[in-house]
Amino acid sequence: MSKYWLLLPLLLVYLSSLGRVGFLGPDEPRYASIGREMAHSGDWVTPRLDGSPWFEKPPLLYWMTGVGHKLHISDEWAARLPVALISLVFLWFFHRTLAREFSSRVALAATGILATSAGWIAYSFVSVTDLPMSAALGAATLIGVFGPSAIPSRARQTAVLGIWAGVFLGLAVLAKGFVPLVLIAPVLLIARRMRLAMLVTGAVIAAPWYILCELRNGPVFWNEFFWKHHVDRFLHPTLDHPQPWWFYLPVLLAGLFPWTLLAGLLLRPKTYQDDRIRFLVLWLLVALVFFSAAQNKLPGYVLPLMPVLAIVLAVALDKTPAAGWWIGACAVLLIATPAIAALLPDALPSGVTSTRFPLARLAQGWPFALAAAGVFWLAWLAKNEPRKREQVMLAAALATLAAIGYFKFALLPVLDQRYSVRGFVHASSGQIQEACLKEVRRDWVYGLNYYAGRPLPACGESGLQIAVRDGQLTLNQR
Repeated sequence: MSKYWLLLPLLLVYLSSLGRVGFLGPDEPRYASIGREMAHSGDWVTPRLDGSPWFEKPPLLYWMTGVGHKLHISDEWAARLPVALISLVFLWFFHRTLAREFSSRVALAATGILATSAGWIAYSFVSVTDLPMSAALGAATLIGVFGPSAIPSRARQTAVLGIWAGVFLGLAVLAKGFVPLVLIAPVLLIARRMRLAMLVTGAVIAAPWYILCELRNGPVFWNEFFWKHHVDRFLHPTLDHPQPWWFYLPVLLAGLFPWTLLAGLLLRPKTYQDDRIRFLVLWLLVALVFFSAAQNKLPGYVLPLMPVLAIVLAVALDKTPAAGWWIGACAVLLIATPAIAALLPDALPSGVTSTRFPLARLAQGWPFALAAAGVFWLAWLAKNEPRKREQVMLAAALATLAAIGYFKFALLPVLDQRYSVRGFVHASSGQIQEACLKEVRRDWVYGLNYYAGRPLPACGESGLQIAVRDGQLTLNQR
């Protein structure tokens, strides 16, 4: 029954405030523009940005956004709601599979860790391709590794399992390209009996769009999509995202927040007594080496690792007698929630290491200190009754969802004011169509073009100019 106590808060947190902040960064408004253009033009094959073909990503996210516009859903909701719903459906499938394969306690712990971790919740909110690909690949991996546990008993035949896994693999390839084929390779080694069905079904799902796009656009599609955005992006730092080889280690630890401390359980030998866990750890290492070898690195690239990491941590937690104390220690980290919410607006452009941590804001975390005390109290009650560990995990997960709600309430309006151009465009709606751009940074250019409904030209010697002054957009007549 504990999973139902988590269901409603998850729905409320995941589906709330999707329009509270305008599109952020360069990717959200760019992808949203392509989806809107598909809906308006009726061309669902060739992605177009401001009228020109754009072959950086495959179309799954664009299709979902376009359907949102066809249903007359507002801009941010049309783009973000499908991502949030995909995340929630995957979390349901994730919990159900692990409950069948391991136990309800492990399923609750793994789902609680994944659903409330900073990395997963952040990418469940923004309209980019990382979450849809990670969820689809995660579902294919669950079926490939745990097979009968992932599918109801009446459909346990190997061929059916392979077909379902192939459907999700194909969707992953339609979400972000060919990287899922690399990540699924270790799973194919152990899922030999469903390998053929998985690959054939995946091709049936994904190949039609690739073939149609190639036929309509010629070699330019393959050269841009595959050679530039797959091979060249992996081999050369052409996109100005070079990072050291160890970059993803702190990214994963930060993405686990507030469950970061559970990484210490990976040092316990008992964690690896289960063959299934040893395989998942091997998969994690192979995937981590693959992403670390790439010359271009972004935090979202390792999002597909988080479901598997959550499973490993949940099993490790289940094997330790001190599970309640580990969970309580993670709950203590929530005390930093107000301080982190105050830090992030300044840290986003310059990095956390160059931003001063607001220690005084820790005092505002007293409600979370009370929540952590409650978790420790439940851990003490459950120390001799392992069956009550679910209550400890549930309490910590609910406290973390409350912290996420605080982040949305306190942080999103600040981000909307400082990093989204939506408010500026709405305030300038009477003049924006006549304006031009003067030395405006790239992420704002995409946002301005989206909300203006057309690509704004660069400025000449005179005219109504959108420029930047003291870090803010201004509208000036020159």
